[in-house]
Parts: sequence; structure tokens; C-alpha cells
Amino acid sequence: MLDAVVVGAGPNGLTAAVELARRGFSVAVFEARDTVGGGARTEELTLPGFRHDPCSAAHPLAVNSPAFRALPLERYGLQWLHAPLPMAHPFPDGTAAVLARSVAETAASFGPRDAGAYRRLVEPFLPRWDTLVRDFMSLPMTALPRDPVTLARFGLAGLPPSTWLMRRFRDERARTLFAGLVAHVMAPLSGFATGAIGLVFLLAAHARGWPVARGGSQAISDALAAYLKDLGGALHTDYEVKRLDDLPPARAYVFDTSPTALARIAGLGRYYEGFRYGPGVFKIDYALDGPVPWTAEAPRTAGTVQIGADSAEIGAALRAASRQGHAPDRPFLITVQPSLVDPTRAPAGKHVFWAYGHVPNGWTGDLTDAIERQLERFAPGFRDRVLARATAGPAELAARNANYVGGDIGTGAVAGLQLLLRPKLSLFPYSTPHPAVFICSSAAPPGPGVHGMSGHNAAKAVWRRLRQT
Repeated sequence: MLDAVVVGAGPNGLTAAVELARRGFSVAVFEARDTVGGGARTEELTLPGFRHDPCSAAHPLAVNSPAFRALPLERYGLQWLHAPLPMAHPFPDGTAAVLARSVAETAASFGPRDAGAYRRLVEPFLPRWDTLVRDFMSLPMTALPRDPVTLARFGLAGLPPSTWLMRRFRDERARTLFAGLVAHVMAPLSGFATGAIGLVFLLAAHARGWPVARGGSQAISDALAAYLKDLGGALHTDYEVKRLDDLPPARAYVFDTSPTALARIAGLGRYYEGFRYGPGVFKIDYALDGPVPWTAEAPRTAGTVQIGADSAEIGAALRAASRQGHAPDRPFLITVQPSLVDPTRAPAGKHVFWAYGHVPNGWTGDLTDAIERQLERFAPGFRDRVLARATAGPAELAARNANYVGGDIGTGAVAGLQLLLRPKLSLFPYSTPHPAVFICSSAAPPGPGVHGMSGHNAAKAVWRRLRQT
């Protein structure tokens, strides 16, 4: 009998397996796809030699993750590559605000009226960032916070809606960039604790940047899988699990799946009936014959580029995607330019480019034209650079990754109390009514992103249970 079986080889499932194996438990991982990775994979989606990330591409949370930083992933080939600017946000007038590694450079891009307000917002947290991020990403508390004063101060700033925090800024440039940061988790700007989301992305950039993984996001998953094998863990791909009886006997079963799938496989009935899924995305991967022709200068050297004319346009796009049946006319876009810093991603002189906009959950339309009209607003002539494109709406994303129910790449709405209390209102969110079954996916705290912390936190709950029994 194994100590633990993990279902799903995404970053959280692999991290949970590694954490258990590091502590001497026997572990096996079972993955339905023919390769590991989940949302952190890399494939040739368009043309030969163009390597795309089907989901995640830039990794501010991964490079700052307490779980990943404690593992020797660089020994297994993981290398972070940084663009000169972590992120840029262009405006219709041909200028741009930036999120730079430097607080001063970022503040200066907002203009003199907001530079001081920005420094006062972020500078108190940066010296305590490593402790803060560990406390924040370990929520709900499994132990007393290491720095309760800084965590409380962060909560005072971040728990109100982001619209409240944005009132600190007098001009639209800072408000727009901050609204775009909140939109990364597809939450309405007026939602509870959305200010904390924007703050985390800001602080992560100043602390360690928003890098890409050399060779693609698959490098993160491959490094985790290689380390797991060295620890004695077993990894099985092309193995779809439909019920617990499909798995070998084990003392614990850990699911890197959606709550819906876990309930079906483990026979938990309607236990997760109240869990809500969020908006979906429509994603396009491009093969380009040159760099994106941004009008503004800053986006030409930025790894990530946010597209939204102002905070009102971004807010309207998020509200439209939160309703059933109506996609935004001017979608907010998140775009990534990996080949600016990673020559392995495309043939010489060519580029890969990644963009997505938010749509309602389960939406069946085609957002290609709306996305490219948005891109042309800020990069005239963009369509002329396109060699090939690979599009994926909610149905295609869900087919690639069963955790993305209705195209929700966050595996659950990041809105209301479900932002912090997921997948159930419980002090033990990784446990289930079945004493041997646990959940470790992004549906559990701290939520979406390639950071492995949901797997890390769930592994703690599992090994405590195993030691008790």
C-alpha cells in the first residue's frame, strides 16, 4: 500500500507529491494526459519551431513562491529569464505606464501627482516581502503568522475593493495599470479583497520580477517531475481516473482536480455543489515574423503587456465577462512576449506571442476579431506580422485541461468570500468528508497561479493525517 496517490500532474499535484516524497512517504502520481504540466506546459501549436505555452507563460508567482524557492528546481533545468521590464501598460496616446523592478521607475511612469502615493503604498511591504508572501499564501492559517503586524497592515490595504485603493491615485495612468493587475484573476474591480490581488502582483515584480521559464512553462513541470523521480516517486501518464477503484490502494488520495471532478470520482455527491466557477478566457497563440509593432516604446521591452485604454474600459470588460452570454466588445487583454528574452521559443528573427481576453463561462463565440482590433489600437500593423495563429475558447481550454470548467483557468471564481475561503467555508479546506481524500488544486487556497502553494499547503494536511494514523 502506498502512502499517497496524487491525481493530476499540474504544478500543484507535482508539488504535493514532491513535498510528501521529501518526507519519506511513498507517492505515485496519475495524470490523464500524455505529459505532465496541467496549466504549465509548452507545445508547438502553430508552426514547427514555434514553442507556445497553452496556458501560463509569465511567472511572477512562481519565482516568488515559497514552495518553489525551497526546492532545487534549477538543478533540474529550470532557468528564469527576465525582460528589461516585467510589465508595461500602453495608452491610446502612444505613452505607457510601466511596472519595473525599480519602485522609482514605476512611480515616475505614473506622473508627478501619483509618484509619491505609489511609493507610500508599496515601500512599507517590500522589506518584509518574503515573510509576507509566506503568510499570505499559506492562508487559511495552519500556524500563527510570522509577521502578524505586516500581514494586518497588508489586510487593511488589500481587503477592501480595488476601487477603494485606486482612489489613492489622482490620475488615470496609475488607476489603469492597477485595474489591469486585478483583472489577471478575472474578478470585478469592486469585489472583496481585490486590492490585495493588485498589491501582490506589484510587490512580486519589485521583489523578483515577472520572468518566463527558458524553453517554456513546461520547464517548471519537468523540473518538478524530475525531482519527484529522484526522490523515489512514481509518475504515470495517459491514465484517466474515473473512480477511486481505478487507483492502487493508498493511505491518502490527493486530487489536483476541480472540485466537480473530485466529487464525481470520490463519490462525494453534492458536497461541492455551492462552488462557483468564474469567467472563461479566449486565448490566441501567435507565430509572428517580427516583434509586435507597439506604438509606445516601453512595451517593446516588456515581458508582459496589459491592454485596456483606461480603468473604466477594463471594468466594463470584466463586468461583461461575468455575465452569461455577453462577451466584451473591447476585451481587456493580457499578452506575453516570451521570445523577447528566450531565443529557444522561435526560429531566428521570429517571435511567439500570447494573448487572451475574458469571456463568460462556457461562451461559444469567436473573440479573434475583437482581440486583434484591440491589439491594432496599440500596435498598428500587428496583423501584418502574423504567420499563424492557434485559437482556443472555453470549450477547447476545458478539453485540454479538465480543471478549466467552462474555460475558467482559475479553477473557480476569485470573487466574494470564495477568494479566500475556497473550495468550501471551512477551517480545513484541503480535507473532504472522506478521511483519506484531499484536494490540492487551484480550487483550494491560495488559489490560481503557477506557484505550487495549494499543493504545498495540502501536503501539510496530508502528512499530518498520515502521521496520526
